[in-house]
Amino acid sequence: MAHYYKNKYRVESARLAGWDYRASAHYFITICTEGQRCSLARIINGVAFVSPLGMIVAEEWWRTPYARPYVKLDAWQVMPNHFHGILIITEPQGAEDGRQQTSGLKADSVGSIVGQVKSLCTKRIRNLGEADFQWQERFHDHIIRDEAELKRIRAYIIGNPGKWHEDRYYRDDL
Repeated sequence: MAHYYKNKYRVESARLAGWDYRASAHYFITICTEGQRCSLARIINGVAFVSPLGMIVAEEWWRTPYARPYVKLDAWQVMPNHFHGILIITEPQGAEDGRQQTSGLKADSVGSIVGQVKSLCTKRIRNLGEADFQWQERFHDHIIRDEAELKRIRAYIIGNPGKWHEDRYYRDDL
């Protein structure tokens, strides 16, 4: 079934049907800059050199558990035009806390956490004079299901700069 957003065609959600994204779990997150704009880092000889804009992204990601004590972070990496991180919700943030939400973005969910990080980064980056900076509207997430998958995803994140030329987000117009 097609959905419309701002009177434009929108693809179906890639979220796992029936999953409560406030649930205690490990989530692999990828956030991309709008238009795959390479402004967050440069990769030189397999090493990511983070730009001032990328440093803001790193700082806001790092601050997430301080704003939300039920969140922990695992491996993460700033890349030229995207960011990868493992976000861990340590305690379920569901209906047992008394809040009633029946539709839309749920407070304390993966979507609200990522949305807040993106918003804070955007405000700080624009305050540096990058008035046209923005993120893609969506982000990619994957629920990590077991220890073997967690190890594989950690290795992917940590090794991502060394494989930049093979990355699905690679651009050679740096």
